[in-house]
Amino acid sequence: MTQTTAVPATPAPAVDRKSAGHVIVDTLVAHGVQRTYVVPGESYLDVLDGLHNSSIETVVCRHEGGAAYMAEADGKMSPVPGVAMVTRGPGAANAHVGLHTAWQDSTPMVLFVGLIPFEHRDREAFQEFDPHAWFDSGAKRVMVLDHPERASEIVAEAMFAANSGRPGPVVVGLPEDIIKVEIDATLHPPIPVAHGGMTVNDWKALREALSAADKPLFVTGGNDWTHEGAEGLTTWLEEHHLPAAAEWRTEGTVPFASPSYVGPIGYGRPAPTFEMLEETDLLVFVGTVPGDVITNGFLVRQDWKKKNFLVTIDPSLRGRSGPVSYQIVAKPDVFVRDLVRIDLAVKDEWKEWTARLRAKQVEFSTPVATTAAEGPARMDTMMAHLVAGLPTDAMVTFGAGEHTNFAHRYFPTQGYASMISARNGSMGYSIPSAVAASLRYPGRRVVTIAGDGEFLMNGQELATAAQYGATPLVIVMDNQEYGTIRTHQERDYPHRISGTQLVNPDFALMAQAFGGYGVRVESNDEIPAALEAALKAIDEEGRFALIHLIVEQRVKAY
Repeated sequence: MTQTTAVPATPAPAVDRKSAGHVIVDTLVAHGVQRTYVVPGESYLDVLDGLHNSSIETVVCRHEGGAAYMAEADGKMSPVPGVAMVTRGPGAANAHVGLHTAWQDSTPMVLFVGLIPFEHRDREAFQEFDPHAWFDSGAKRVMVLDHPERASEIVAEAMFAANSGRPGPVVVGLPEDIIKVEIDATLHPPIPVAHGGMTVNDWKALREALSAADKPLFVTGGNDWTHEGAEGLTTWLEEHHLPAAAEWRTEGTVPFASPSYVGPIGYGRPAPTFEMLEETDLLVFVGTVPGDVITNGFLVRQDWKKKNFLVTIDPSLRGRSGPVSYQIVAKPDVFVRDLVRIDLAVKDEWKEWTARLRAKQVEFSTPVATTAAEGPARMDTMMAHLVAGLPTDAMVTFGAGEHTNFAHRYFPTQGYASMISARNGSMGYSIPSAVAASLRYPGRRVVTIAGDGEFLMNGQELATAAQYGATPLVIVMDNQEYGTIRTHQERDYPHRISGTQLVNPDFALMAQAFGGYGVRVESNDEIPAALEAALKAIDEEGRFALIHLIVEQRVKAY
């Protein structure tokens, strides 16, 4: 009998093990997250501990609303969803405003919310709430990590859900005890997102419609673009002498200086852009749909005989108004990839139509003479001096209010994404969005234009700007009132001012207290020197600057 020697079994490779909270952080790193905006809470300390030695910058904010706005703004500027982290109950409630903004603006964003321990659930524990009941109607998905071994999977699912289809916000609940459990640290890979594209039939239908049109008009919108896609569309439009307007608060996809750019469409729109929606014989919406704001409350371009092509990755066309002649299911970039293969003979009618619309836009957007005459400070004088010295890559951010129309009218947005704003009309967005933009693009000129009422809703985030070296130029237009509401009030209840007037502090001193440069301007002739000093503080001292501009009431951009 032959005797054999037993071969010892090869030991299984050691499995790396970490807490679920640390695995969450590792998964975010693997998905390309560079920064997270947080207000800390004891409910997710293990995730904060995981961030301690990670490559992700942890930006500590002063209010959950500010953190959520920063994450939402970050999602507008990056192909990776913006990420915010807050704690249970009150923290989650404060962050809700950022979710609403992300929902209506179609912005990819993930909000992580620390929760009570699993074993305390449904017992009215301290700061307990039901994430599904709170967020299901305002988020694309709401997920709660009840099984620690699924930590990486749920993060991957959340990032996918935020970016797929029509982008939007996702909420992930993190029970305090679950994220501390040690698990297999193997990471779930990123889930690829479908981008759609034009079929042969789509391509032929669009080509035929363009060929038949004498006054076609493209409208760009949404946050789902890249620089390359925007530049590709601009080049093709210019080659074919075709015009493009911008959805409200998304200017810059087709640059301000392009001969094809014919202005913004939205609330308070100038008359030319209002009229061209009805005059055009073919509308092509790219990255957005003709919704409430574009159609002036579902009133403009409602004739079912009108021809509208809608290019959006959302097959449900959520929020659209008016006729739909044809839908192309595609994200903007892949649509542009296929569009540029359409070679059309340029019509004289196109040249005349585009030149006429462009001339009106140039006339409308040219700043007033830069002579700073004596008298009360004026926002149009500020814009004239500001615009004259802006670099081509300058960015503007703002929240909501009549003050934003000065940016719509004058600020030269020369590329995607150079205008970061809240299309849901959310106030308090200006400072957080400016901080996020300055952190993402250090050294770039970031300007935010805030109203006096809007500024104080999140002005505390200037502390965050100072702490992390953000250097925006903040212009606070102080007319001592909630101007937009006053305008509606004067229309519906003339000469009965109620609930709209404000008494404000010295915002320049407030900026100085936070560590920035602050200057108060009351006279028109003070503007040039104040602007020069503010920009010098940013460029030479590396700190944010704020100009407190005291203006007269009822003076509007248009």
